[in-house]
Amino acid sequence: MSPPYWLEEPARPLLSSALDGPPDVEIVGGGVTGCSCALALVRAGLRVRLFEARTVAAGASGRNGGFALRGGAMSYASAREWLGVDLAAAYWRLTETYVERLEELGGDAFRRTGSLRLAAADELDEVRAEYDALREDGFAAEWRAHLPAPLDGRFAGALVHPRDGLLQPARLVRRLAAAAARAGVEIREHHHVAALETLEAPNVVVATDGYPSGLLGDLEGLIIPTRGQMVATEPLPEQLFPLPHYGRHGYDYWHQNDEGRLLVGGFRDADMDSEFTAVEETTPRIQGALEEFVEELLGRRPEITHRWAGVFGLVPDLMPVVGRVPGHDRLWVAGGYSGHGNVLGLMCGELAARAIIGEEQPLLEPMSPSRLLA
Repeated sequence: MSPPYWLEEPARPLLSSALDGPPDVEIVGGGVTGCSCALALVRAGLRVRLFEARTVAAGASGRNGGFALRGGAMSYASAREWLGVDLAAAYWRLTETYVERLEELGGDAFRRTGSLRLAAADELDEVRAEYDALREDGFAAEWRAHLPAPLDGRFAGALVHPRDGLLQPARLVRRLAAAAARAGVEIREHHHVAALETLEAPNVVVATDGYPSGLLGDLEGLIIPTRGQMVATEPLPEQLFPLPHYGRHGYDYWHQNDEGRLLVGGFRDADMDSEFTAVEETTPRIQGALEEFVEELLGRRPEITHRWAGVFGLVPDLMPVVGRVPGHDRLWVAGGYSGHGNVLGLMCGELAARAIIGEEQPLLEPMSPSRLLA
């Protein structure tokens, strides 16, 4: 195992100052959700302190596939059935807004590429139904019935989301944290919060997604820690996959970055039982499956320069978990992105901030933490 590819980029020191009074809100977690929430709260005039047990972006925000995708973990067709047409459309449009926000915030950490949702033969009808639903409700989408080699023998078609993009996720979150610090957020890295009793603010936000915090009471563990493993290759002379590719319900995902490196993740189904864990370690079986897939894509086996793992929060109904924790007046949670945390984390951090300052948001009802305890 090596350091995650994204985290090798040097981080600039955070110029964060102590608060000039007691905090109004304390946030646990220095990833995209925590930093987004902190920035929104400080801009609303609140005093905010953020704690990160390691360094900003050291968790899932620096260990993921680097995709910036609209929508959620469920397909749009499923969302229409689950949420109703109007709420599903509002959800998707809001995520599109936050893809735009990532571009605004990210600068050269973001590339607008579109994305390719690939359909294996046994999921062709499902992916085609999503395409039809998106077009019916006025969303931009394209269908590709014919795919170039080496995709043509493995996948039967593809749905193009034309406004999606790619991220250097650690760079983006570090910039978000720097903006929060400049606005007045006190950021304490290398500070593990062991108990709520050690915090003084009247509102506390737990923004650790799949990483167990020990702070959520009965909700702890219901956002299921799930490991994702990745590899990165040496820079390749040919650019074959310049946009996010993902298929088999997210079990395969890959792209090439601007260096030409192929970054490949997934294949949890090669050893599913081992991957419901919060341990950031690679395993031989899944790493072997990733290597074999790289060889199938390229027709040769390039040098693998990086191997790493991260942890995301999986929720059975595939909706994020955002809101006040039942039975705890001061405690809030934002997480449970089921592998779609780059866009949803930015969005849900801001949604949590708006809820804390008293704004109404209809989308928070299907995201309520109480549903997990029912």
